[in-house]
Amino acid sequence: MTYEHASTLDAGPVVWPAGFRACTGHGGLREHGDDVSVVTSDRPATSAAMFTRSLFAGPAVVLSRAHAAGRHLRAVTTLAQNANVATGRQGEENAAEVVRRVAAVLGIEEEEVLIGSTGVIGRPLPMEAIRRHFDETAQRGLAAFTAEPLDVARAMMTTDTRPKVAARTVGQARIVGVVKGVGMLEPDMATMLAYVFTDAEVSPDDLDGALRGAVHQTFNCLSVDTDTSTSDTVALIANGAAGPVDPARFSAALADLCLDLTRQLAGDGEGATKLLQVTVDQAGDHAQAKRIAKSVVNSPLVKTAVHGADPNWGRVLMAVGKNTEDTDIAPDKVTVRFGDVEVYPEEPEDDTLDRLVDIMRRDEVDIVVTLGIGEARATVYGCDLSAGYVRVNADYTT
Repeated sequence: MTYEHASTLDAGPVVWPAGFRACTGHGGLREHGDDVSVVTSDRPATSAAMFTRSLFAGPAVVLSRAHAAGRHLRAVTTLAQNANVATGRQGEENAAEVVRRVAAVLGIEEEEVLIGSTGVIGRPLPMEAIRRHFDETAQRGLAAFTAEPLDVARAMMTTDTRPKVAARTVGQARIVGVVKGVGMLEPDMATMLAYVFTDAEVSPDDLDGALRGAVHQTFNCLSVDTDTSTSDTVALIANGAAGPVDPARFSAALADLCLDLTRQLAGDGEGATKLLQVTVDQAGDHAQAKRIAKSVVNSPLVKTAVHGADPNWGRVLMAVGKNTEDTDIAPDKVTVRFGDVEVYPEEPEDDTLDRLVDIMRRDEVDIVVTLGIGEARATVYGCDLSAGYVRVNADYTT
């Protein structure tokens, strides 16, 4: 889906907007490969950010919240494979040291740096290896900052199977997003680690409004396993190098980019083999539509039916019906479709079952629930539930 009046898909490899650069390297967080990244603007910037509301938010989130309040973030650093959560006072000091080192390398204020940390909870950061990495980066200076968006997205990965990036244009400006996350995903603010960079000139208020609107429509409509992370962060940094843009067009382009990233996340859910999209329409209000849609997309029985290409619409009815406080939902007004095939209340004929199975075998499975109450609608995104999800999470730390 694209908003052609507001944005266009970039052709070819994704590159940073004007004025941004990045570096990646190995900081000892995983055995092999890049696990530390820094993206920065070569000029002052305006920013907006949102964070997890988890009661166990990690030191990276706590520190970044304080820095983001100034709306002048200029750089983002990410540590992959270690969440640095539930690590006490030492974890707080380690996060602050990483920020100090990044600021020193870049020659900017500490308050202009956002830090993200993702991975195993409850383990201290390998600070000696991290220090060596930043010492080497400082020695190389700007020569170290040659990484492209795909490099950064790859360095951020934990159990992701592929890096996730997206780009859009609006006027003369570009918007580029990198994101990671495939498990512990039931956003309660934004989700995972998602960073968006643009050379558009946008006021702090317009930037904040655009981000919150995009998150509401996209990342907060995503669920893989109903679990909200302790490290979830989304940030948007605009350095103005391309000049001003129309705020409405910018908001539409940003929402489109975030939807692209959301679908990439859902399709790469831990153990996932299919993207599951659930739409609820004719609801009383948007909150109800989203609540019922989340109930369906999060149902283990619906998710396993999708995995097995089993058109068991009774499980969808179950997922709708368990919302017992929604007393305005009446079974005789509800319609359910798998793809374009109605399965309730008109039960498919025997010769339609093969077609339903074919729909369920697709890489993307669409389920639509019509409540027959009002005019509101919402679409949420998730994935099937396979034995692979259990395997990944049963063996996560061992």
